[in-house]
Amino acid sequence: MEKRNLFLILLILGTAFWGISFSVTKLAIGQHQPVLFLFYRFLLATMVLSVIFWKHVKKLDSTAIKTGASLAIPLVLGIYLQTLGITHTSASQCSFVAGITVVMIPVIKLIIYRKPAALKIWIAAFTALIGLFVISVTDKFSIGTGDLYTIIGAFCFAIYLIQIEKESTSGDIIPTIVPMFATCAILTFLLTFIQGNATWIPQQETFWIGIIFCALFSTAYMYTISNISQKYISAERVSIIYLFEPIFGAFAAHFILGEEITSRLLIGGGMIFLATLISELKWRMPNRVAMLNVSKEKKY
Repeated sequence: MEKRNLFLILLILGTAFWGISFSVTKLAIGQHQPVLFLFYRFLLATMVLSVIFWKHVKKLDSTAIKTGASLAIPLVLGIYLQTLGITHTSASQCSFVAGITVVMIPVIKLIIYRKPAALKIWIAAFTALIGLFVISVTDKFSIGTGDLYTIIGAFCFAIYLIQIEKESTSGDIIPTIVPMFATCAILTFLLTFIQGNATWIPQQETFWIGIIFCALFSTAYMYTISNISQKYISAERVSIIYLFEPIFGAFAAHFILGEEITSRLLIGGGMIFLATLISELKWRMPNRVAMLNVSKEKKY
């Protein structure tokens, strides 16, 4: 199996973990500070990945540490804002709105890097955008606080994916993984400390179950696979693959939290799934020069 196809499968599996994590996080946070939850999540992920990538940890240099730290900033902001979004809206809706990253990436690349995406990526992105519109915009054409937090978080996450693509294509991304999560843990610890009044050792079992699941599967596994895969798959395509996440998220929210699967979720989710298929289709535009030559031959 080609590495690209292998990472496609691993990414889709990871989106299932991510989709489930929205419900797990909402259940785990309860009355606790979201940032405290993120601190423990990143701390455990850092410890696990330090063991897995020990040979890289032993050889850490200043370049890997600086790169990892720079990647951590948009990642922390993105996850923190989306975690706040979960506290103000349903887990299923938050997971769908988070998918707006797919539209933001080609736009940011075009504005900042003057790098246009392929036509099919734009078609897929706007198909997904319509799906997100169906899901998140109310009959009064308003967007809730939770959706707003999630959209801003999606922008930060888009910046993160673009940075990852840039770093993974210019060198080995693996040495930066542990420094990145260690920086995430430090930043969330500082946020927790600054906010104050934190119950550092919550007694609720659901809190710690959420930490273990999100740290091992949603963080350590998924972000590691995601970072490595971008050596073979573009940021635009990775973000579209991520749109499997809200589909898994909607069903997880239904079975874990008892949230209703509405017709809007099904219609919007169907359009998002269609966007994923469009992005993976191998289109071949007819060669203009060849067509002109054929046309000239016919004249003679």
